[in-house]
Amino acid sequence: MTRKDSEVIVEAIFDSIVKSLRSGDKIEIRGFGSFRTRQRQPRVGRNPKTGARVEVPSKRIPYFKPSKELKDLVNSSAKEAGAEPAAETAPPEPTAQPF
Repeated sequence: MTRKDSEVIVEAIFDSIVKSLRSGDKIEIRGFGSFRTRQRQPRVGRNPKTGARVEVPSKRIPYFKPSKELKDLVNSSAKEAGAEPAAETAPPEPTAQPF
C-alpha cells in the first residue's frame, strides 16, 4: 500500500469519527478505546492578562477512554523493556565555597 493510499484511509477514518461525534454518537474501536463527547457547564472564568471576569458558555468536548486491553499493553511493554519510570531525585545540596 502506498503512503498516499494509507493517508486517504486514515483521513477518512478521522472524518468519520468527527462526523459521528458531532451528531452525538459514541465511537468504539475494540481493543483500542472509545470516543464520546461530554458536556461542560457554563462557568465564570478570568482573563489571565487583565484579571477581568469572563462568562464561559457551555460546550461539548471530545473525550477518549482507552480500553483495558490498550492499558495492559502499554503497561506490559514498559515493564518488558525495563523502562520503569525513574523515581524523582532531589537536587544535590549546595556545598559551601570558601571566599
